[in-house]
Amino acid sequence: MTTAKINFGRRSFIKSSALAGGGLMLGFNWFASLSAQGAEEADMPKEWFKINGYLKIGVNGEVTIMSPNPEIGQNVKTSMPMIVADELDVDWKDVLVEQAPLNTEIFKRQLAGGSDSIKQSWGGLRMAGASARKMLMEAAAKKWNVPVSEITTEQGILYHKKSGKKAGYGELASAAAQIPVPKEVELKELKDFKIIGTSQKNVDGHKIVTGQPLFGLDYKKEGMLIAMVVHPPAFGMKLKSFDATEAKAKPGIRDIFKIKTYNDDYKPQWCDTNSFTELVAVVGDSTWEVMNARNFLKVEWEPFADYKIAMAGWGGDQLVTVPAGLESTSDHSAKMVAAAANPGKIERKDGNPEEAFKNAAKIIERTYTAPFLAHTPMEPMNFFADVTADNAVLVGPIQSPEYMEKTLSARLGLPLEKIDIQMTRMGGGFGRRLYGHFMVEAALISQKMKAPVKLIYSREDEITFGIYRPAYHALYRAALDANNNLIGFHVKMGGVPENALHANRFPAGAIDNYMAESWEIESNISVGAMRAPGSNFNAVAEQSFLDEVAEAMGKDPIQFRLDLLKRAKENPVGEKNDYDAARYAGVLELVREKSGWDKNSSGKNRGVAAYFCHSSYVANVLDLTVENDTPIVQKVYAAIDCGIVVNPDAAINMTEGSIVDGIGQAMYGQLTFTKGKPDQDNFDSYRLIRHNEAPKEIEVHFVENEINPTGLGEPPYPPVMGALANALYKATGTRYYHQPFIKNRFE
Repeated sequence: MTTAKINFGRRSFIKSSALAGGGLMLGFNWFASLSAQGAEEADMPKEWFKINGYLKIGVNGEVTIMSPNPEIGQNVKTSMPMIVADELDVDWKDVLVEQAPLNTEIFKRQLAGGSDSIKQSWGGLRMAGASARKMLMEAAAKKWNVPVSEITTEQGILYHKKSGKKAGYGELASAAAQIPVPKEVELKELKDFKIIGTSQKNVDGHKIVTGQPLFGLDYKKEGMLIAMVVHPPAFGMKLKSFDATEAKAKPGIRDIFKIKTYNDDYKPQWCDTNSFTELVAVVGDSTWEVMNARNFLKVEWEPFADYKIAMAGWGGDQLVTVPAGLESTSDHSAKMVAAAANPGKIERKDGNPEEAFKNAAKIIERTYTAPFLAHTPMEPMNFFADVTADNAVLVGPIQSPEYMEKTLSARLGLPLEKIDIQMTRMGGGFGRRLYGHFMVEAALISQKMKAPVKLIYSREDEITFGIYRPAYHALYRAALDANNNLIGFHVKMGGVPENALHANRFPAGAIDNYMAESWEIESNISVGAMRAPGSNFNAVAEQSFLDEVAEAMGKDPIQFRLDLLKRAKENPVGEKNDYDAARYAGVLELVREKSGWDKNSSGKNRGVAAYFCHSSYVANVLDLTVENDTPIVQKVYAAIDCGIVVNPDAAINMTEGSIVDGIGQAMYGQLTFTKGKPDQDNFDSYRLIRHNEAPKEIEVHFVENEINPTGLGEPPYPPVMGALANALYKATGTRYYHQPFIKNRFE
């Protein structure tokens, strides 16, 4: 067994026997114990108290784990408790899980993002389960007057085999609560796991398929009013005036007024990104009455002037310039072409790339672009708020509750302890719900109305209100010598208003002469994280370009990548390479084997891609045909190294969803602007992948190792887009440089 020291502080590891009916409760700070996230849920016995951040064992032997982190569909509410249950050594059927409300006194980093849930919580969850087991063993040893070393456990039962005594965890839970927390515990070896590595059903699965209320849109409270907002029709505009006379006269309307999301003297956090801070709120008795009344509002808008805003970001404070003007996609494209023609900011330089290109026998140069993208989660933005002079209760889907609590405190003038944020399950997010201005809007409307209010965005509101994935542009160049050897590599990447460059990722470290440059164009269009930020463009451009370089060199595309990775492993260039070349090569080898690349590729339109992000490695082979001038994805193979896989079925499901999503965005996704106004505002104009366009088959394989779990929510998303581009080339003879690919040929 592995021995782990318990590093819980007095505030973060709490013992209590004050549960109704007795029992053991272990509260723990998951961040302080190598962890920061996790979740799960099921029905708890009503006689038990709901307490944040604890593992609870009832006298009947049931175990409940409250999770502080949001559930966004990544299935952490199942996988997290599996980790605790395995170290606790209980039967999985005896485990219940419950979503905890926000509590920054106990938990740190209550956030759903970065594919960090399992990775961050692995150590803390294991120690929580192992500590409880140790305390139960000591309680049994004390009761039976035997050495603790002679006590064993199995599926929630304590045994002393010499005397034949045994007892369920529930029988000794109260006694265990009196045992001092151990200073160190023994953690299981991988071979001894009984639950981790097995497939378990989603603990919310039955509730989801039977339509039980789990999501923000489901939440109701007696006396609750419905609110919607009206925002400027174009980025670069602000509210000038409005006349609500006719709208107020419509049935069911309670009031119409202006709200301002943030005060002028407030310093926004990264999660406060918002282009439209002055809005008109319409409040009434029902959704349809409010939507109808909005149509009768007379609103005047006006352009705003340039301004600067200081924001508190992840890497420290930054001054953001927001330019005036009504921006169009055509203007963005022209500016990006101009920016790419000028020197950028050098982010990395190895060797002498200028000399390599000067002496090259052949230079391959290609440009790749991608448009703005909307997140389009199936559940539009919504939040419930009940704000009084003394406190605020908010319920809804949010990825960043810990951070948004601080924003609400500042805006409402209430101390943090007077704000109660309760998290519902989310109907998708993909990063959109990291930015919680809609929560603040709901709170301000409730405060003004002195009544509980649910704010609801229509689909048109959700798409046209930001936050978006930026538009990107990348120039790639490769220098080949007279013998077709790769002697230089250059990438210059930028975007509106952010770039996607990861200068220290592959193929950095594998090429002697390498240079990476970046540039950015200011914009008043609000952007933010979208599933695998930056990587969701970088992987497409990079992997498409590598395929074209391999072809020019006369090399098999998989072998070409493996040759580069061999160099990066055996004789790396530079010291800042942020990937493990052996693990990277491992997924390529695995996907080559499972797809039968060397044996079954003849006559097939196959594309390959591999990428590293969020601490994990993914490689794809994609088979595609063109029927009646329509691309059909027949099969996708995925090979993944994400360390130990806690719940295989859940991991496969997440991979399949990422692959479908990635193909859809690369093939169809596009948000364009004309004079600041989004040209798409609903699914009739913003194209998503359809059921019949999804791959006919997806085959997922995981590298088996004993590495602690790493990310999985985002890593399978980027590389499949590159594999798609490369397969399209094989099928059509045309390279695909500009997303969405469907616009290049098929429409």
